Amino acid sequence: MIACYKGHADIARYLLERGAEVNRRSLKGNTALHDCAESGSLEILRLLLAGQARMERDGYGMTPLLAASVTGHANIVEFLIRGALEEPQSQEAEEEEKEKEDQEEEEEEDDETGGSHIYCTREAAVEALELLGATMVDKKRDLLGALKHWRRAMELRLQGGEALSKAEPRQRVLAYDYAQEVSSMEELESLITDPDEMRMQALLIRERILGPSHPDTSYYIRYRGAVYADSGNFERCINLWKYALEMQQGNLEPLSPMTASSFLSFAELFSYVLQDRSKGALGTQLGFSDLMVVLSKGVREVERALQHRKDPVADASQFTKALAIILHLVFLLEKVECVPEQEHQKRQTIYRLLKCHPRGKNGFTPLHMAVDKDTTTVGRYPVGKFPSLHVVNLLLECGADPDSRDYDNNTPLHVAARNNCPLIMSALMEAGAHMDATNAFKQTAYELLDEKQLTKAMMQPFNYITLQCLAARALDKHKIPYKGFIPEELEAFIELH
Repeated sequence: MIACYKGHADIARYLLERGAEVNRRSLKGNTALHDCAESGSLEILRLLLAGQARMERDGYGMTPLLAASVTGHANIVEFLIRGALEEPQSQEAEEEEKEKEDQEEEEEEDDETGGSHIYCTREAAVEALELLGATMVDKKRDLLGALKHWRRAMELRLQGGEALSKAEPRQRVLAYDYAQEVSSMEELESLITDPDEMRMQALLIRERILGPSHPDTSYYIRYRGAVYADSGNFERCINLWKYALEMQQGNLEPLSPMTASSFLSFAELFSYVLQDRSKGALGTQLGFSDLMVVLSKGVREVERALQHRKDPVADASQFTKALAIILHLVFLLEKVECVPEQEHQKRQTIYRLLKCHPRGKNGFTPLHMAVDKDTTTVGRYPVGKFPSLHVVNLLLECGADPDSRDYDNNTPLHVAARNNCPLIMSALMEAGAHMDATNAFKQTAYELLDEKQLTKAMMQPFNYITLQCLAARALDKHKIPYKGFIPEELEAFIELH
């Protein structure tokens, strides 16, 4: 498979001569024929077919023919659909002329692969040409080349008096600007005057043939959205990205890198648009609903991850990133004006997040992360800045526990102290955080403050320490036994100190 993917014909020939299993599958279900089709090596393809390689489907339902179409290797596609094209059909003069020119080459191919073969049905050939055209649009940026392949596909679909029907058109969607696939040669020819419509056709074709579960389907939807964003059309971009995100969440596993990438792209785009608006660019519109929809989907991703989580250690990094992106979205949402009903919706969504009791790396809760400067970095471009007092206050108002502990028994107050944030520390203590709570190393948050900065001098810990707190620390300091002698809730209070 590696030799086929890398295009090493001599190695592939040697392995076949030594009895290599030509139809062996990988964990993803693909065969050497798939790898060869993706590499574009016609020489190796002939070797494999001569060695009785079968046209199987991989885990995504992809045949080698479709794999060649997706990667844009027209030579492989032409070779594999040749048998289907040779079935009785009406050909245009230029195609007949081309067939005559290629006759000698095809005879050589037949000799090497053991005679003339039909490797696909007419329907498969049509889909391969349609998908190849979509690849020409999005990957090769060749609109005329795409139209040529789509024209051939339409002719093949309509040939012989018995037209091959497409799948029933589904409901039109906003993301594609309510576009629908063309169904006649006249509609196809009219696309040449509307490049944007051609690009929508490519997305529609890819979704129909590959299905929503194939990574390329959502990838190219996101790619097209990014192109719109680069040209300043943020509305089209957001609509396409929302559609891709729905597709990913409906078909991919929770915390998929592709889904995480979509959330990050949204955060970076929203940050850019809000900065643009603050500079006076009135043409840029970004509403509460745009941000809220993505935030709600982000919380849904966390809920899905917690429901399906198998290996918390392996998923910790990806889960932490997902939580960080959600906090960045909350940070941005605080910059957008909203009416009371929208404010309630925002807080309800944050409450949903907190109710899950999510934990990131080292056991950090969302409140721990909101007071940590490391949360600031989530991607290549700046989004929000942490520690963030606005996000901390919002989390506290929605029910975040100010005395929650990470795996080292640090409270959010300890993390805020390490980051020298007196205002955030005051907000946490006003919400009930214990200033004298100790971590696993018996350190209080006050002891973690940097002596060289003014922060420690500004803090007045005794304003927030009660007599009950002092008594609890005295019990711990003098190792006085208390378990079983006092109520359980008091035992938990003493352990906090």
